[in-house]
Amino acid sequence: MPLSFESHSHGPLAFGFFNIESDMLLLDRYFFFCDDFCDWIATLAEQESSAFLDCEVFHIKKEQDIGDLMGAIHDIRFTGFIGRVYQQFPFPKNPSGFRQNPEGGESRQLINELIAPFSKIQAVEIGADGSGFFRFGPYEFTRNVCHELIRYVWQGGYPRWKEDIRPACVIAMADRINQGRNRYFSGVFA
Repeated sequence: MPLSFESHSHGPLAFGFFNIESDMLLLDRYFFFCDDFCDWIATLAEQESSAFLDCEVFHIKKEQDIGDLMGAIHDIRFTGFIGRVYQQFPFPKNPSGFRQNPEGGESRQLINELIAPFSKIQAVEIGADGSGFFRFGPYEFTRNVCHELIRYVWQGGYPRWKEDIRPACVIAMADRINQGRNRYFSGVFA
């Protein structure tokens, strides 16, 4: 479930997983896969200082094309991209089944097909600079909030990883952050 995180540039923004059977994340109107996010963050953490990466995300411009997450969760309204995902992967009837699937990456091809009609691929710059802010395209976050975003992925968001099993990309991200040289990312897991 995406949560609200306070950005320095745009106020509260939604970030997170939006379906337990997919490892796709959203940040406002940007959509990208967990393994890409993990690699981007780990690559930045391995740099000695300020660094930026050009990354490709799916950008959905119109809110109606994103869809109604709560309507889809409650099985009453399946609009936009999120509605299509929930038609394929409905919200579990039993609350104990509400856990982020660590094998969600296996649905990547289907998710790519579902998002294509609603989105455009867009290059965005991601990184941290000397000002102390983490930038993801036009969005800026403080260092503390950047660390919260990373920990959200580490935990499997809300509701957390199923059986506390993390995907390999998340474990590799944490290892690379912990061994990284960029002090901006030090203390994420402290």
